[in-house]
Amino acid sequence: MQTDFDIAICGAGPVGLTLAALLVKHGVRSERIALIDAKTIEQTSRDPRSIALSYGSRQIFEAINSWPIAATQINQIHVSRRGHFGRTLIEREEYDLPALGYVTRYGAMVTALNAHASSIGINLIRPASVTNLVENDEAVTLTFADHPDITAKIVVQAEGGIFTEQVKKSVHRDYGQTAIVAHVTVSSPIPHRAFERFTDEGPLALLPQEDGYALVWCVKAETAQALLALNDAEFLAQLGTAFGSRIGHFTATTSRNTFPLGLNAQAASSARTVAIGNAAQTLHPVAGQGLNLGLRDASVLARLLAKQMDANALQEFSASRTSDRNATIHLTDIMARIFASAPAGGISQAILGFSLGLVDGIKPAKKLLAEQMMFGRRS
Repeated sequence: MQTDFDIAICGAGPVGLTLAALLVKHGVRSERIALIDAKTIEQTSRDPRSIALSYGSRQIFEAINSWPIAATQINQIHVSRRGHFGRTLIEREEYDLPALGYVTRYGAMVTALNAHASSIGINLIRPASVTNLVENDEAVTLTFADHPDITAKIVVQAEGGIFTEQVKKSVHRDYGQTAIVAHVTVSSPIPHRAFERFTDEGPLALLPQEDGYALVWCVKAETAQALLALNDAEFLAQLGTAFGSRIGHFTATTSRNTFPLGLNAQAASSARTVAIGNAAQTLHPVAGQGLNLGLRDASVLARLLAKQMDANALQEFSASRTSDRNATIHLTDIMARIFASAPAGGISQAILGFSLGLVDGIKPAKKLLAEQMMFGRRS
């Protein structure tokens, strides 16, 4: 059957855009790739969210000539338990790397990736909303609310689109937590050092960005509502109490936004459809692994589809990604559940704090943690 495209990618976020560019790099003709998104690039480019990129993700962007991206580099990661002994300090010098990771804006990253996709001739169908997928033995037909139908040999769900029944199976966990996000400034910043601070209700991350820090503060849902009701000065005082005085006192904050936290994993595929990135797994933000895991999905899938564009490639992809996905999901899920289910100061939280101290003193364990955060589990 002659199809309109070899591959249709639903979702032109960073994972979908990276997949499209990697496919071209591996030899797939750009005119045979369709990249679909419900938003215009102008809408997406204004997205101010802060995003943490691992060093491994930088390597993927370099492979498609989409680096540098405006970003603040992370040279150290300080992991600790508030009010308890035990901490781990990961430094770039230990691994002979220019940086452990980077903090950028979602809009800036997607704008750069979209410009590259346009320059190499990938078909960008946006704004367009997919309303239905019909799969048969030879192809998948995509129906739109606002665009003519198209057909493709393979459909990739990448942070967008809809799911066929075959890939709707999911694992869901509601942590009962909410993340508060904002940009904050402090009186005594430590340049290029990121903090992951475990409090009684969840992790509190401060990522170096521009003149301050991107804040991701995970707390119980009822606590989040109380914190949102405070004025800026009261909020900064509560943040200082939760984080401590390691970087002085908090001096200013932008407006605060929130989102509920949970785990959704749906990595199953059919003969001609496969999910990657947020379409396959949405993780708790602890350790900042969600986007980086999705980019590794894209890297592996592009290599396999360039060799053979059929069900065998999708089966091989699912098998090859199991180890990395499971390791990353379990790492974030265990940490999240310790704080979501245990009473404040409970034994499981104390054990986690003690473990942080052990990791810092055992070089193989520390190296394993650092490599998982930077590069994922390599098959």
